[in-house]
Amino acid sequence: MGIKAAFIGLGVMGYPMAGFLQKAGYDVTVYNRTSAKADKWVSEYGGSAADTPAKAAEGAEFVMACVGNDNDLRSIVLGDTGIYATMASGSIFVDHTTASSEVARELAAIGADKGIGFVDAPVSGGQAGAENGVLTVMCGGSDADFDRAKDPIDAYSQACKLMGGVGAGQLAKMVNQICIAGVVQGLSEGIHFAEKAGLDPAKVIDVISKGAAQSWQMENRYKTMIADEFEFGFAVDWMRKDLGICLSTGTQVGASLPNTALVDQYYADVQNMGGGRWDTSSLIRRLRAMKK
Repeated sequence: MGIKAAFIGLGVMGYPMAGFLQKAGYDVTVYNRTSAKADKWVSEYGGSAADTPAKAAEGAEFVMACVGNDNDLRSIVLGDTGIYATMASGSIFVDHTTASSEVARELAAIGADKGIGFVDAPVSGGQAGAENGVLTVMCGGSDADFDRAKDPIDAYSQACKLMGGVGAGQLAKMVNQICIAGVVQGLSEGIHFAEKAGLDPAKVIDVISKGAAQSWQMENRYKTMIADEFEFGFAVDWMRKDLGICLSTGTQVGASLPNTALVDQYYADVQNMGGGRWDTSSLIRRLRAMKK
């Protein structure tokens, strides 16, 4: 039997991440709010499923989580059915949720009182990165906790770096989302301009992607943006949640984020168009719908 681990939350990211952990030789117990998905995971990967986070975490050296937001995180960590109810002193909680730095520090402090290590470790790379085991992981925590957690994280990542103390991983993920928001809006405007100017946008992207305009979003999203296809990927609803955290934290630390605030409102427009579950590249659909 391998080292015991638990994974809480089997969404589009957590499901394959937990699978890679099991494939790497860890003995993984999973918990998901919808038990049918946990049962499906077990049938696909092996391991086992539990009916509460606490039962999943019992006896685990490492507990990973990837849930929706701060409140979801607290609900699977605290209380009689939360993971802290059964995690042993000396075990490590690795949180892959994109959440606030405040909740990371809050849960780390509670865990420390129980002798539980904590690493906030939000990820970047999207669903494809999770499914291919090549995520980028930004971590916050002590050197000792990070050094122990890095081996299991390596099972589903291609890059994993400690950014600082607890909460630093979440702050780094905010930088990631701020940059993506600006890039996607710029790419949307560029393709929209090319279309209106009578250019072939695919030919334009083919040439400018070899120069200074190149980006991950350009390489991976331009074809579907041109085709007006958005029923996949990282949902606008999730991006607005993340940008809300960025803007709130920006106020707290005194950072000016005018472009982020503007793009956040553009995403609100996309939500009002019924696009809450569309990929974030759907910003271009807003431009196409604008009255001239």
